[in-house]
Amino acid sequence: MKKILLFLCLFIAVNAFAQNDENGTYTKIGDQAPSFNFEIEKGKTVNLSDYKGKLILINLFATWCPPCNTELPLAQKQIWDKYKDNKNFEFFVFGREEGWDKLIPYKAKHNFTFPILPDLDRSIFSKFAKQSIPRNILIDQDGKIIYQSIGYEKNEFNSLVKLIGNKLNSSSPTK
Repeated sequence: MKKILLFLCLFIAVNAFAQNDENGTYTKIGDQAPSFNFEIEKGKTVNLSDYKGKLILINLFATWCPPCNTELPLAQKQIWDKYKDNKNFEFFVFGREEGWDKLIPYKAKHNFTFPILPDLDRSIFSKFAKQSIPRNILIDQDGKIIYQSIGYEKNEFNSLVKLIGNKLNSSSPTK
């Protein structure tokens, strides 16, 4: 009986470690970004592939998430305010399990000007991960994932900001 119990504990520990090691991520750097439809505004649906040829930053968050609420004001100042007029850049923030009814007031309350879009049923989130927010996914002009992060960490975020700047500054004219 002790051997069976020991085996079960070891099996559970190995599986838990494997899941943590993967961080609940379905995509990896170098993968083609998954295709999906989303509402760009109430009643207007687009597909991610409509933005091919642009550098695309996707942020997956929730209004109730403390690290998300630390990261998004920085994204506003350090990314969106700087690159919002760059025709080669798109930034989409998806509220996991949240609809327009929560996202519109949240956006107004925090004075965010970037698109904050619903992912009410986790259909977008589930293309990239099974757990953990915030997440950032950077997709290059060819539709390949070139950066992913999980959680908010200052140095990691600064690396993302630098990568976006390098990619946009090395591309064709911006305006």
